[in-house]
Amino acid sequence: MKESFAQYAQYIPLLIPIMLLELGLMVFALIDLNKRTATRGPKWVWIGIIVLFNLIGPIAYLLFGRREE
Repeated sequence: MKESFAQYAQYIPLLIPIMLLELGLMVFALIDLNKRTATRGPKWVWIGIIVLFNLIGPIAYLLFGRREE
């Protein structure tokens, strides 16, 4: 078990920025969704997409889900 963790421990510094970017995008998209009165589609669907499809979901919402007011 220790040998397998040691093999992957070298990748942790590379994964941390990706995880922070993913979390930041998700939080930003959810806050933006909460502030908007109108979206393309129901808000509950966009919440599911943002949360379930980690990196792709927030990007999809920001590109396609927002409706200009």
